[in-house]
Amino acid sequence: MATSYLSPGVYIEEVDRGSKPIEAVGTSTCAFIGESSVGPTNEAVLITNWAQYTRTFGDFTHSTHLAHALYGFFNNGGSKAFVCNVSPKTVSAEQAAKEAEKKEAETKKAAESGKPAPAAAPAAPAAPAGVNPALYIGKDEGPGRRSGLNVFNDIPEISLVCAPGQSDAAIQDAVISHCENNKYRFAILDSAEELGKDGIAKMPKPRDSQYAAYYFPWIQVYDPEKGNIFVPPSGHVAGIYARSDSERGVHKAPANEIVRGALGLKYTISRPEQDFLNPRGINCIRNMGDRGIRVWGARTVSSDPSWRYINVRRLFLMIEQSIEIGTQWVVFEPNDETLWKRVTRNITAFLLRIYNSGALMGKTPEEAFYVKCDSETNPPEVVDAGQMVCEIGIAPVKPAEFVIFRIGQMAGQSK
Repeated sequence: MATSYLSPGVYIEEVDRGSKPIEAVGTSTCAFIGESSVGPTNEAVLITNWAQYTRTFGDFTHSTHLAHALYGFFNNGGSKAFVCNVSPKTVSAEQAAKEAEKKEAETKKAAESGKPAPAAAPAAPAAPAGVNPALYIGKDEGPGRRSGLNVFNDIPEISLVCAPGQSDAAIQDAVISHCENNKYRFAILDSAEELGKDGIAKMPKPRDSQYAAYYFPWIQVYDPEKGNIFVPPSGHVAGIYARSDSERGVHKAPANEIVRGALGLKYTISRPEQDFLNPRGINCIRNMGDRGIRVWGARTVSSDPSWRYINVRRLFLMIEQSIEIGTQWVVFEPNDETLWKRVTRNITAFLLRIYNSGALMGKTPEEAFYVKCDSETNPPEVVDAGQMVCEIGIAPVKPAEFVIFRIGQMAGQSK
């Protein structure tokens, strides 16, 4: 005992015998990477609403896809995003505001004098005609010297990653690799705006991965300056992920959900066409008539049947990260049966909460999951190596992708 008792009296000691609860991590914080002519570059900026975005990176006129992606994200239920601007040519938000005020003053003065308003100088384009993949891939030269996707490396709360409108194979491969390397992230990827001459028959898709989903086609939205335009769907879909996670939980597939702000689609997809696209892992956005424009697919781009569905992959990512963070106290504890029982109790309590939320399959908790941490998983040679091994099995729920009702005739019965 650490305390020495030298004189008579009553002594109170605090003893840590309780469990250390594991909290579920967030699943809807999204990282956006793109180009804007306004704002800081190669810096992960926390954005929590549309007004904050416009103050930092300008409005729809200052970017090709980034602004509409963030607007769609917040409009569809997103609440927290980190934005990285990789444009090679930018001005500060303050400078952009001063230029706008100057133009407004010149226009007002011209109107008062009866002279024609001066022609507005064209806004600096947010992206060059040919997007440079190197801007998005970036470099990692250590703290304070990271660029591109690497600026997100030190932000553990990020769980979704988008590069709105970037269908270049090199950029999409970099986004997928970023998610795979960071373990607990999932990529939302856009198709190209235009189909090739062969239509959907030879439509390209990203490389095989458990950590990405691919969406087609682009959606039509309203732009205050240009009217109705087509924009990539990833920002809106990321907002749907956040909305579904909040309303139902990460175990619910982010599909059969209304795309808020969508006025139309670049391409109208029929059921036979989706019959061709869906098995390839291309999630379609379809106009369902009176039910509106909805996300009508919930697959990853993986060929592994175990990781076919988005919600299964994201559920495991959430559980794995939660357990990793919630069991850090175990490191350097005495590796004996007492520790094994505490770990088993804590993880079981966490998975029981997950089970009660409807995220796991089974009539009873015993059918839904198991936790095994004992002398069998930790024989002397494992303990001597400084390791503690805990086995966990989980039975996730999978979406009812194909709903089949078998209907037949039956003979009427007369009384």
